[in-house]
Amino acid sequence: MARDALHTARRARHRRFQTLVQRVVDTLPDHLQDLLDNVAIVVADEPSSEQLRDADGTTHDDLFGLYQGIPMTDRGSGYSMVLPDRITIFIGPLGRAFTSQELLEEEIRITILHELGHHLGLDEAGLEALVLA
Repeated sequence: MARDALHTARRARHRRFQTLVQRVVDTLPDHLQDLLDNVAIVVADEPSSEQLRDADGTTHDDLFGLYQGIPMTDRGSGYSMVLPDRITIFIGPLGRAFTSQELLEEEIRITILHELGHHLGLDEAGLEALVLA
């Protein structure tokens, strides 16, 4: 019985978080939303060990989001018929770091913009400029 309640609570938390992420995406300017074409934004509870490896040394609690795909700058003429790139937003690390709804929404926005910058192939200076825009 307690296991079912825990599972139901996790599903409800996951749905609330998905709604929050979608709300943040919906408030991005249209030109940024257009850049998310063929990019799936997914929500996961915690980063997997593979995702932590992909994040190059980022710790479990520091990984708020992760871009996985082929940056637009690395795509050649043969790039077609591929699955969407993916931006994963992690509930656990974000929820532990930001307890207020306002701060959480702002960090989700920053994280999505940062990961979008990776999709665009921006360097660190470009990422910072995109997030601050």
